[in-house]
This record gives sequence, structure tokens and C-alpha cells, in this order.
Amino acid sequence: MWVYQKTLQHPVNIKNMDLKMAKYLITQFGGPNGELAASLRYLSQRYTMPTGKTRALLTDIGTEELAHVEMIASMVYQLTADATPEQLKAAGLGTNYAQNGFGIYPSDANGVPFTTAYIAVMGDPVTDLHEDMAAEQKALATYYHLINLTDDVDMIDVLRFLGEREIVHYQRFGEALMDIYDLNESQHVF
Repeated sequence: MWVYQKTLQHPVNIKNMDLKMAKYLITQFGGPNGELAASLRYLSQRYTMPTGKTRALLTDIGTEELAHVEMIASMVYQLTADATPEQLKAAGLGTNYAQNGFGIYPSDANGVPFTTAYIAVMGDPVTDLHEDMAAEQKALATYYHLINLTDDVDMIDVLRFLGEREIVHYQRFGEALMDIYDLNESQHVF
């Protein structure tokens, strides 16, 4: 069913410690518009999709989002790897350190823990696909914001890659939505 390659989907090689950027970036790990929320949303919504094609799409994209979770965690880890507790405290990451040590914990940039309240699942394919398209746009906007907060070329490279994937996912969800509309029209369901 799965082929596991022990590499990230896109290389992550952050060379410079940047604790402020780590604090901002963590939102794409465990924030409301982050990769973990997207993955769980899509993997939960797939069950009520009306066709094998749409179920497969949500499975594939939900799985890819897990790869993005791994990339974001790797980035945060690399940005904080050599930090001292004092440096973490000065960067506003003292609370995270107190609760999680050097562990990467799913939260937003303000330290609010991940919650399943971020996940929208209606069980209606049209509604869910609109939600998914909006989620991809919000994630893309967040990646643009993060790019604006750094001048580190290694960071920008990965953030651009992730943003490009959001665009592709948005397009695939739009195609799936059109397929659902066509299916509903052929079945006279509206």
C-alpha cells in the first residue's frame, strides 16, 4: 500500500539558527491553517466522498500533508537545534521549552496547542471540497507571510516548495468539485 522512502519530500537544510522564525513557522505544524490540520481534515473527509476518484484524491493529498508535517518539524528542529534554554526564553519559546523541552510540539505561533476544532468535516462532498480549497488558500497565504518574515534562502526554498504544493492541491480539489457537480447533474441531484 505504501512505499516509504527515508527522505523528505523536499530537502530541508537550514544552516542558521533563527528562533524567531521557528516561533512563526510552528503555526504550519500545529496551527489552524497548518499541515497537521489539513492532513487530518482530508483523511477524515474521504470516507463520505461519492466516488473512488475523490476518495483517492483526499487520501493522496492527506498523506502528502503528513509529509509536509515532517518537513515543517524538520525545519523547526533545525532552526532551534543549538539553542540554549535562555535563548529560547528570549525568543518567546520559554513556555514551549518548559512544557516540551526541545521537542517539536504541535501549536500555533502563539503557543496555543493543536486542536481538532481546526478540522472541518461536514460529510457533504461539495461543502467539504469548498472547505479544502479554502484551507489550501489559507495555507498558501501563510507561506507567503512566512517568506516575508525571512531572508534565509534555505528557508525560502522550502517555503516556496510548500506553497507550490498548496496551489496544486487547490487545483486538484477544484477539479474534484467539478466532477462532483457533473455527477450530481447526471443524477439530477441538487
